[in-house]
Amino acid sequence: MKKLMLIGLAFAAPAVLAHHGVAGVGAASLEGPGAPVESATSATLPQGGVFGYLKLDNARFKTFDANPANPESKYANYWIAGLGYGFKPWLSAYVFLPYHDKTDEAGGFTTRGFADVSVIGQIGFKYDQGLRLMPENETADDLEDWRFTLFGGSSIPTGNPNLRDAQGNIDPGKSTGFGKPSFSIGATATKVFAPRWTLNTELSHLRFQNYRYADGNTTRFGAEYRANAALNYRAFSDLDRRLRIDLVAEAQYLRLERDQTNGVGQRATGGSIGYVVPGVRVYWNKVTAGFGIKKAVWTARLNEGGEQQGAEGKERYRLVFSMSRLF
Repeated sequence: MKKLMLIGLAFAAPAVLAHHGVAGVGAASLEGPGAPVESATSATLPQGGVFGYLKLDNARFKTFDANPANPESKYANYWIAGLGYGFKPWLSAYVFLPYHDKTDEAGGFTTRGFADVSVIGQIGFKYDQGLRLMPENETADDLEDWRFTLFGGSSIPTGNPNLRDAQGNIDPGKSTGFGKPSFSIGATATKVFAPRWTLNTELSHLRFQNYRYADGNTTRFGAEYRANAALNYRAFSDLDRRLRIDLVAEAQYLRLERDQTNGVGQRATGGSIGYVVPGVRVYWNKVTAGFGIKKAVWTARLNEGGEQQGAEGKERYRLVFSMSRLF
């Protein structure tokens, strides 16, 4: 029954930031819990299932200085491709390859290239007269139980942390790698609380290591803390055509610690941001696509926020699009 239900699989797209990136995981079905556009859900891959994923996060930044002698960040495209595999009904693993395009205004420092590969493992649970690992077979009623996941992973330093501008300087925020592995952990909870409504929640944490760059300076990017919630409404479902359309509303909270350079907290980094992400997710056969518009609605606690051009919270908007398929 579960494999029949899981014919519309949806990876909960990674939240890719101005110079950071994290990946959440999850799945959704034609008749069962809905998946957000960007946050993670509490579903695992079916045993033996192979999952392919592609996502684009296009961030357009606000600019404040009209002087062409002071070029600012214009936009960034964060691509990510991923593969997943279901080892058990309750155990899934994923590997991701990101590609970053960080474009400045004319005369600025534009960088492009493959970033650090990341790997994530996910364990799924459900609550049905007690907490238990996700079973292999479920009925339609079982899909409405509380579901939980724990996930964790690490990046592999395959990107280039030492990209230099025309003057030979290194800007760690424009590099395509962190130099050392970063580590992430998180948890999710998902519940179908009405025939067409699903609530998804996520808590996650990402931590970086101190890295010495080729110019002798060290940088540790600020740790990231996330609390996300998403409400999904199954607006349309046709089992004969294997088609489903969900409307999605997400609220995201992100707290960033200050970056540190040579052991000293860096000015105009870190703070707290609130985002909203209205969007839509479409399932057809074994393919799903999600689209959302991400907008910062609360940036009052950005550290020296007026100086954080090109950083999280200073976007005009972000367009998020993802597509995935289960094999």
